[in-house]
Amino acid sequence: MKITHASHLGTAELTAELSRLARCEREATAALIVHLAEFDARRLFEGAGYSSLFRYCRKVLHLSEDAVYNRIKTARAARRYPVIVNRLESGALSLTTVRLIAPRLTPENHQELLAAASGKGKQAVEELLARRFPQADVPARVRKLPSRPAAPVANVTPTDTAPTACPPVAGFEPVGTAPATIAGAEAPLALPVPAAPRAVVRPLAPERYEIRFTASAEMREKLRVAQDLLGHALPSGDIAQVFDRALTLLVADLSRRKFAATARPRRSRGQSDESRNVPAEVKRLCAARDQRRCAFVAPNGRRCDERRFLEFHHVVPYAAGGLPTAENIQLRCRAHNGHEADLFYGPGKRRLRRGVVSNGRAICGRESGPGTGPGTSTHSDSSTIP
Repeated sequence: MKITHASHLGTAELTAELSRLARCEREATAALIVHLAEFDARRLFEGAGYSSLFRYCRKVLHLSEDAVYNRIKTARAARRYPVIVNRLESGALSLTTVRLIAPRLTPENHQELLAAASGKGKQAVEELLARRFPQADVPARVRKLPSRPAAPVANVTPTDTAPTACPPVAGFEPVGTAPATIAGAEAPLALPVPAAPRAVVRPLAPERYEIRFTASAEMREKLRVAQDLLGHALPSGDIAQVFDRALTLLVADLSRRKFAATARPRRSRGQSDESRNVPAEVKRLCAARDQRRCAFVAPNGRRCDERRFLEFHHVVPYAAGGLPTAENIQLRCRAHNGHEADLFYGPGKRRLRRGVVSNGRAICGRESGPGTGPGTSTHSDSSTIP
């Protein structure tokens, strides 16, 4: 297949072609699942010299480990419940969601469970399964992760003789072999400490989640101090309750700093009509009205649901005379704030923290020219919420 550049396509053509390719991909994926299920049922991978379907897919089909795992799980589930293929082709289900719900499917519940999972993402399906099949709470515990201390590496002199070998691969240690030594050195070569596992947030039951992460020794000491200080109010020292109290205070502090949220607002001292500063009262009203998420609405009616990297956006740009009032200020994520700047100023001018990027050149401070005046800079407000 010859892959060509898409830069020559117009907006409508590019959008239509992208939709067509996504549809073709879903159809190809569904066809692959059907054939993979039959290939697995006949165990043809054995005749090809492979001990498992997983190895065959890795070596012959050149799929990644994650791709193979998802497709094998889906293929075996689809062989039992063919309706899965139709939902994959329509886009109602993805390979990931089928993998998640496959262990819970039965002849009695598969129609209902597949319908309930249709159209949902991974996190929503996990929460669906947690409601339908609740699990016990994970016991709170703090344990030290195993680690291998780095041993000193022996010095190698030019007179040392050793067989030439390939350089070691980072993070890989051959199984069943002793640590390498050089020129009779007593100390083994230092081996890299494996990376800590990623943090886990997994629903267990309705309104119950397992949260697991790796903490430093300093953080562990802070936790111990907090447990001691809460000894009278929280004799059990329950870790979940300690973190709940800490996060409650953290969220309140960040909300106060970013959205001026407070139970006792003070009267505004006023500001100049030419100021681009967003008053605290406007920040509070804007955050409550926009529900602390991006308020950008696409032409098709879909509203952005981003809650991170929010910025205060002037509907009528400050450079065009827009004032920092509740009617003219809305929340935008960083991407859509830049998108609005492109719509107003033209492509290529996106706001940075201290200026505008124009044709790759940063313009900082005040700028004079058509449509600008003293103190004007960009489309978005200088108050950035990281």
